Amino acid sequence: MTSNTIPVSAQTRSNTRVGIILGGIALGMVGVAFAAVPLYQLFCQVTGFNGTTQVATDNPKGVIAREMKVRFDVNVERALNWTVKAAAPVTDQIGRVDTVNYIATNNSDRPLTGQATFNVVPDKAGIYFNKIECFCFTEQTLQPGETVEMPIVFFVDPDLADNPELNTIKEITLSYTFYASDSE
Repeated sequence: MTSNTIPVSAQTRSNTRVGIILGGIALGMVGVAFAAVPLYQLFCQVTGFNGTTQVATDNPKGVIAREMKVRFDVNVERALNWTVKAAAPVTDQIGRVDTVNYIATNNSDRPLTGQATFNVVPDKAGIYFNKIECFCFTEQTLQPGETVEMPIVFFVDPDLADNPELNTIKEITLSYTFYASDSE
């Protein structure tokens, strides 16, 4: 009669090796999970995916005759006791640098810090929407009852006119969602 048993030391080594491999895979998955958010943000900034806008210092490409209407939208998370009024729409030549202001008021009796996230609709226009200055780049702290103007300096990149998929686009909407900062 033949025995099919593996010596204990060989079985232990095999189990240890499998445990190390599985532990390495688990650690690798945790590392990928932590890297996913910054990698996704980088991907969105480079490609304009999901309506992500671009950051610029100026418009070196000039202005073209085609006009674009830019509308502004705002949502405020319930946990942030602010009232925010969106800027009025702007219609201007593509490439022209414009400045608009959102108006925010802290309705609470204590200082509140908020942050804004943004996106552009239609999504494909995001890569052509350039912000030179924006309140969304940093957290904003408003004192009780304080009202502030929050500027956005932007332009639509003239390269938009070279994208045949956007030939029929006459309007872009820049939308902000304000939420209470994690530091609150």
